Amino acid sequence: MSILIQPHGGVLKELLVSDKEAEGLKAKARDYISWDLTERQMWDVEMLLTGAFSPLEGFMGKADYEACLKDMRLANGAIWTMPITLDVKEDFAGKISAGASVALRDPEGVLIAVLTVSDIWTPDKKAEAQAVFNSTDDIHPGINYLLNRSNNVYVGGRLAGVELPSHYDFKYLRNTPRELRDKFKKLGWTKVVAFQTRNPMHRAHQELTFRAAKSSEANLLIQPVVGMTKPGDIDHYSRIRCYEHLIKQYPEQTTMLSLLPLAMRMGGPREAVWHATIRKNYGCTHFIVGRHHADPGNDSKGKPFYGPYDAQDMLGKFQDELGVKMVAFPEMVYVQEKAEYQPSTEIEKGMTVLNISGTEFRRRLMEGLDIPDWFSYTEVVDELRRTYPPKKKQGFVVFMTGLSGSGKSTVANALMVKLMELGGRKVTLLDGDMVRKNLSSELGFSKEHRDLNIQRIGFVAAEIAKAGGIAICCPIAPYAATRRKVREDVSRWGGFIETFISTSVETCEARDRKGLYAKARAGIIKEFTGISDPYEAPQNPEITIDTKDCSPDEASQMILLKLEQMGYIK
Repeated sequence: MSILIQPHGGVLKELLVSDKEAEGLKAKARDYISWDLTERQMWDVEMLLTGAFSPLEGFMGKADYEACLKDMRLANGAIWTMPITLDVKEDFAGKISAGASVALRDPEGVLIAVLTVSDIWTPDKKAEAQAVFNSTDDIHPGINYLLNRSNNVYVGGRLAGVELPSHYDFKYLRNTPRELRDKFKKLGWTKVVAFQTRNPMHRAHQELTFRAAKSSEANLLIQPVVGMTKPGDIDHYSRIRCYEHLIKQYPEQTTMLSLLPLAMRMGGPREAVWHATIRKNYGCTHFIVGRHHADPGNDSKGKPFYGPYDAQDMLGKFQDELGVKMVAFPEMVYVQEKAEYQPSTEIEKGMTVLNISGTEFRRRLMEGLDIPDWFSYTEVVDELRRTYPPKKKQGFVVFMTGLSGSGKSTVANALMVKLMELGGRKVTLLDGDMVRKNLSSELGFSKEHRDLNIQRIGFVAAEIAKAGGIAICCPIAPYAATRRKVREDVSRWGGFIETFISTSVETCEARDRKGLYAKARAGIIKEFTGISDPYEAPQNPEITIDTKDCSPDEASQMILLKLEQMGYIK
């Protein structure tokens, strides 16, 4: 571990060892138990190893974790608002103890770091959600990840970094904290205001950031997140191409673009303080916080998780101690009479205010509608249209879920024929029984295996949608959390139309030609959905169909009409 102290930022704790030490660790790690890092853990490890998460020296131990939850500090009193933990499976945790060395590897088996275990504990994840996100509503993406996707046991300990995760994209825009501090020093940038974004930037963002830098008499660092963001966000490749167009709109020699390999938690106020802490480590002196910073939107009851300026309020309390000055900005809106953007708090009475929300912009983009020049730059819009064509040209997935015997396969076959009749896209049917035979033949019917089977179906469906095709899936898919993950994976590339075949268990049992329900009731078939295993009905599917009094032709026509209404077919 090396420690760097410069005028830009505070103490930087870099956890990569020397090349000679790394070779020694690689040799020793052959005898260590290995843990394959998840996607989020890969991003966290990179931030830890480069010092971006200073003062952390590894994954949090229990004392730091509990202090973070309770007081938004580490056990030694340093400000730290977001838990950085290594979550592992219970069987893995049973194989290690305090003092053990664990080889942390990427998905290809490359050794990234060695963890020296200090703590192993089972957290109360609902208590963590309440403390960090002020809610346990898992419609929040951070809470959903915590409660439904992360593993149940936490392991803390110091890290010795062997090598950083590999990235082959936009290498010229990837800078470690040390590299960025050195750049600032070389350019003579003594005051730097940072702007973080996970969305494309338009004219309002350009005006906001330009004003923020000007008011602070500072240079500007645009540092978009390229790790995990909110499900459904535009992919980082498209965003970065947009940022490269936008950067040309700033005065020369004043602005820099650099990427942030961060896995966001969408934690609103706590996240704003965390982001400011990270910017200090990158050498920034100021940090822009606008409305709804790191905001996940509304909860399951339609109420906002956080107020529009909660993040500003919380960071305002910490900024002096943290040593990063907050640049707070209200919403920027376009004033028609003045043909320019102004802060919403400075609009004169009688002026005409124009604005397009992010939701409305995405709708216009998806439907191929006009996007006015006052809202965005032509080059940015063209770039986004190239990546995200109108819905009628996108791939999509019709994901049917329902009990055994509900009519999913029959309706799916009818729908497949009708879509092929329409033409324009390739159509693939991923029937539950067919997938079990050809893709998941080794799996049983435990919850773990059912989830894995649905994840495989979701992976294939997402690839089909990415290629512009249509996938029709009709597994039972009994668990809501797994269906949600499939939706998130597919929605990155195309449409996801959840279709609930709501036929009752009584009707399914009455039409059961294979006698499966009778065998389940007799205990011959174990873990049978609807009898001895639960079925979690969808709460907000795009379409619901009961096949008791509905023919396959009628059901498939209902789905076609829904697809037409949503814009996926003409």
